Amino acid sequence: MRGFVVSDLKHHSQIPLSTNAPEPKPGPGQVLVDVYSAGLNFFDTLQTQGKHQSKPALPFVLGAEFSGRISKDSPIPAGCPYKPGDRVFGAGQGAFAEKVAADVGQILPLPDNITYDQGAGLFVTWPTSYEALVGRANLKPGEWVLVTAAAGGVGIAAVQLAKGAKVIAAVGSDSKVEVAKRHGGADFGINYSNSGWQKEVMKLTGGKGVDVIYDPVGLINDSLKCIAWKGRALVIGFAAGTIEKIPMNLVLLKNISLVGLHWGPYTKFDQGRISVVWKALLDLLTSSKIVPVMYKRIYTLETLSEGLAAIERRETWGKAIVRIRNEPHAKL
Repeated sequence: MRGFVVSDLKHHSQIPLSTNAPEPKPGPGQVLVDVYSAGLNFFDTLQTQGKHQSKPALPFVLGAEFSGRISKDSPIPAGCPYKPGDRVFGAGQGAFAEKVAADVGQILPLPDNITYDQGAGLFVTWPTSYEALVGRANLKPGEWVLVTAAAGGVGIAAVQLAKGAKVIAAVGSDSKVEVAKRHGGADFGINYSNSGWQKEVMKLTGGKGVDVIYDPVGLINDSLKCIAWKGRALVIGFAAGTIEKIPMNLVLLKNISLVGLHWGPYTKFDQGRISVVWKALLDLLTSSKIVPVMYKRIYTLETLSEGLAAIERRETWGKAIVRIRNEPHAKL
């Protein structure tokens, strides 16, 4: 079996693709999935080096998000709603391989109108953005929302999900402004590489500022310069690499709320909310009211490291995908 096996902790560029990786053996409550496509994430670049909080025992297969079919030889645990051949997407360690063992609770049915490539990047990205905007910020129609890193995976999902509000996409280049507008449907776009970009936000909002900030990159401090009275700032992540220290006097003086969103622990602390979020998202996906956005280049297992390097250089937009095997009529 082909798989991206990490035997020693090192940079992904120093890890060759294995052609004889052992097939995974499903444990209790797990199914075996034939992987068609997998999603690339920034944390994959950290996990190969032992720099991510999730540290699987060596050796391990890299990758967390996937789409595919339940394998014909998969065990079917009691109460499992799936059967061999069913199209699914989900998460499980070892997605960068031809097969992955996944917990039944960590997979969902892939809508018929969603391709494997599109489905490979759904499981982590979309519920993060939905719960942040809907569940945590309680975003309302007509409000102003600023989405940083708006051309990236979670960012461009947030742009689509925020529609109904007035969406300002903040990105690091003029070309990504166009991506956020064309593929995400952002109402406005700004380049935060330009000095004083917050003044442009204030101008767009008529001097009010934005009601909601959605920040997966680590720009909360900069963004607070253009937040509205009683605004809500969503802390999604720190893709820029620095964990910010927030001057709390700004929180006090503007009566703002700092709100964190870490989707993973919902499985432990708020399981009931997970099904609510996914029902809403699957309805939106099935009706094509939201459409997964993929990067223009589709990678393969053989070029996987090139995809991770592109993420490190911040070249990609939307969701970068690795195609493990072709579905009918698919083209690289």
